[in-house]
Amino acid sequence: MELRQLRYFEAVADELHFGRAAQRLHMSQPPLSAQIARLEKELGVSLFDRTNRQVRLTPAGMHLQHRLRSILGDLDNTVQELREYARGAAGLVSVGFVSSANYILLPQVTSLFSRRYPQVALSLYPLTSHEQLDGLRSGHIDVGIVRDELPAEGFTATALYSEELMVCVPEDHSLAKQSMVQPSELVGEPLITYPRRLMPGFSRKWTEVLGHDAGQMNVVGEVIHHETALGFVAGGWGVSILPESVRFLLPSSLRLIRIYGAPKSWLNAVRRTEENPRVGDPADRFMECLRDVADSGRS
Repeated sequence: MELRQLRYFEAVADELHFGRAAQRLHMSQPPLSAQIARLEKELGVSLFDRTNRQVRLTPAGMHLQHRLRSILGDLDNTVQELREYARGAAGLVSVGFVSSANYILLPQVTSLFSRRYPQVALSLYPLTSHEQLDGLRSGHIDVGIVRDELPAEGFTATALYSEELMVCVPEDHSLAKQSMVQPSELVGEPLITYPRRLMPGFSRKWTEVLGHDAGQMNVVGEVIHHETALGFVAGGWGVSILPESVRFLLPSSLRLIRIYGAPKSWLNAVRRTEENPRVGDPADRFMECLRDVADSGRS
């Protein structure tokens, strides 16, 4: 029994007329009749009662027609799904991201991706840059969105978004009324920083900001998330150097001040370099959306 025979049966069962079914199938009637007869022989049952005037389904034919509706429908859906997999329009993409990407880039990307590829599921994981590289190595995530992380061996990075680094202080701080500060003015200030092991790229930016004064940093504590840093600055624990995008979360009791000569901080998309990249990888489609959103933000 062949799939095409079931398609032929479906057409005859719908039309109850061999001539019309043959037209629908773009074939002549004799080969169609021969294929139906062959199907009946292979199944060992009559599917149609044929007379000179009409064609009717037998009880066995009615049962087969009923079952085929779901079988062929499922098959057609499966074929379509496989085609979507082949072009990266179905499946699952797992994405790691630093917390700051959640309010300047990720919402737009996920919205665009969901509109373009509604059949692809997204799993999102808030992780530090170091955790994302580990996740990429293990295959736990497909794409990482990291901050200021240099591409390590075995990874490729795509620059997405750059912004200023600024110092965040309480509104009653002595620097709060200044529009810009010199790095040297931060020497001796109680600084809330980030763990170098988990966020090596962003930690390097700290030393770039402070230059030759970096060795005189008065570090009072380390946090992982920018939101946590804002909370501790608001609580009076110290000041912190943060990307400008935290402005979206800034409470009225805090101020962001530009730092003279501070380098840009970058969000980068990172993927593991594959010797034999998978054709139709939905992660490629996610990267396209990342680039489109990043390009629109720069235009």
